[in-house]
Amino acid sequence: MNLAIIDTGCANLASLKFALDRLGQKSIITHDLKELSQADKLLLPGVGTAAKAMENLQALNLENFLQTTTKPLLGICLGMQILGNFSQELEQETLKIIDFETMKFKQKADFTFPHMGWNQVSSTHELFKGLNGAYFYFVHSYHIPLNAYTIAECEYSTKFSASVNRANFYGVQFHPERSGEAGEVLLKNFISM
Repeated sequence: MNLAIIDTGCANLASLKFALDRLGQKSIITHDLKELSQADKLLLPGVGTAAKAMENLQALNLENFLQTTTKPLLGICLGMQILGNFSQELEQETLKIIDFETMKFKQKADFTFPHMGWNQVSSTHELFKGLNGAYFYFVHSYHIPLNAYTIAECEYSTKFSASVNRANFYGVQFHPERSGEAGEVLLKNFISM
């Protein structure tokens, strides 16, 4: 299996690569279109702002590749959020691959933001095989409301999409590479699908 971690310049790429190494899965970190085109599966991690991620993707000429690829792709955290149409974060248009908008959490008593830490996820989708009710590690101030593409739910002040899917595109709001055994199982599920 040839896995490529897309280097957007907006992520801690090493921790994801180490997680894949622990699973015995070789991967490369690259933004080279030829290398990405030769991969069997793609991972799109992201940390930071949607605006910076989109700026970097455009500068690297990756936007069209991502929008048109037929390879299985897993967006992680910000990498999931930019699969949608728009992010309220700096009012940024995103990749428009999946029909959703990323919204800022509304302040609520008894909740602190960003949403940071372990939270339970509910799903019966094959990406979450053996993981319904498992806990994953989250760090985010923006969320994707439940929608037609939601395949996993979580709740923190409100119910939101912990994972989405359309065709070959998948996304998870949490960090599987920081989620211990559950995260490893999810990465294995994605690789074996």
